[in-house]
Amino acid sequence: MDINNINWYPGHMKKAIDKIKENIKLVDIVLVLVDSRIVKSSMNPVLDEILKDKPKLILLNKMDMADPKITQNWINYFSKKGIVALPIDSKNGKNLDKIEPVSRKILEDVLENRKNKNIKSETIRMMIVGIPNVGKSTIINKLSNRQSAKTGNTPGVTKSNQWIRIKSKFELLDTPGVLWPKFEDNEIGLNLAFTGAIKDEILDEENLAFKLIEKLIQIDPKILEDRYSIDTTGKETIEIMDDIAIRRGCLLKGKNIDYFKVSTILIDEFRKTKLGRISLEDVCD
Repeated sequence: MDINNINWYPGHMKKAIDKIKENIKLVDIVLVLVDSRIVKSSMNPVLDEILKDKPKLILLNKMDMADPKITQNWINYFSKKGIVALPIDSKNGKNLDKIEPVSRKILEDVLENRKNKNIKSETIRMMIVGIPNVGKSTIINKLSNRQSAKTGNTPGVTKSNQWIRIKSKFELLDTPGVLWPKFEDNEIGLNLAFTGAIKDEILDEENLAFKLIEKLIQIDPKILEDRYSIDTTGKETIEIMDDIAIRRGCLLKGKNIDYFKVSTILIDEFRKTKLGRISLEDVCD
């Protein structure tokens, strides 16, 4: 399954990148939102190039869905590079209250320089960037306590830049979720597809589920064994998929496997954390 052959890069993403380039000079710090389960895959290299030396805070969202030990590995990794990474859970609001104080800590020199220049403004202007479906709008709505940003489970809901005043001294510029024209390797594309950052309509769900089984077996066979009460020892991927289908009653007439149904179940249960807290990438990868 070659993700690179899929034509998924819509025109509004190109416009969003141009808008980010245009507005980067208006903000003091950039909040870079990534998915804790796929930290490397959810970091847009195009954004990295745009941000360069701009002060940034990495927000490791969906911490409740990722392996906490691996999330800590990523925090340590960024710390060694002189970058602060903060794990958060946008849906439940965990650690969102730390975004402003941590940002002020990162901007200590900038704020001190303002004081020395007799600039009285203590307002911090932030921009939040990230790939589609990573939780930007949910964070903004939690921070502002209102439905100021549109949300949705489908990638690409936010289509235009929005300034939101969070507190009297904290302003946030929302931007649409953006992917990039070409993935470095197929693994990155698959990880984005597993987590829903690429629209499901343009993917073959059966092949995606097949690849997801391969990935989960590589991480720990017990993930599937415990969830579906099956034995994966010495079995091919298709045999494991068949076993899951039989366990879940995904059968057509003549006891043939309903691969579409079992694929939908597997992907859905992974995304809803019913298979457990799983990180698809570790620092060592």
